[in-house]
Amino acid sequence: MDIISQLQEQLNEMAMVAVNTFGTLQRDAPPVRLSTSYPDPLNPNPSPEDPAAPAPGAAAASPAPAVPAPPPQPQPALDLAEQPKAMSHALVLAAKKFDALVAALPLSSEDDQMKRIEELQAENEVLGLELQKQLEAAELELRRVETLFNEATDNCINLKKPD
Repeated sequence: MDIISQLQEQLNEMAMVAVNTFGTLQRDAPPVRLSTSYPDPLNPNPSPEDPAAPAPGAAAASPAPAVPAPPPQPQPALDLAEQPKAMSHALVLAAKKFDALVAALPLSSEDDQMKRIEELQAENEVLGLELQKQLEAAELELRRVETLFNEATDNCINLKKPD
C-alpha cells in the first residue's frame, strides 16, 4: 500500500476516534447547572407538590402484583473518569502515527517533481502505443472470427458441407 493510501486510512481512523470520543464525552458528561436562574437539570420540579409523584391514596387503591418483580440485574460499572483519558490517549496515538507517516513522505524539489512527471508521461505514451497495437490486433482477430462464424452459420442454414 502506498504512503498516500496509508495517510488516508490513518486520517479516517483519527476522524472515527475523534467522533467516538466526542460522542462518548457528550453522552456521559454529567449535567451542569449553568446559573442559579436556570432550573436544576436533575430536579426540574423542586416544589413539594410534584405532579409526577403518585397521590397518597393511589398506591393503596391499586392491586398488589401476584408475582414479585425479578431483582434488577447489576450493570457493569463504567469508569467514567478513565474512559475519556483512554479515548484521548487513542486520539493522540492516531495523530502521532499520522505525523510519522507525513514525515516519511519523500521530499523533492519542484524540478525533481517536473522531471518525474515528464518520465511518467513518456512511459504513459509508450504503454499507450503498445495498448493501441494490441487493440488493433484484437479487432482484426475479432473480424476473422466473425467471418468464420458467419460462414459456419450460413453453411449450417443452407445445409452445405464445409469447404
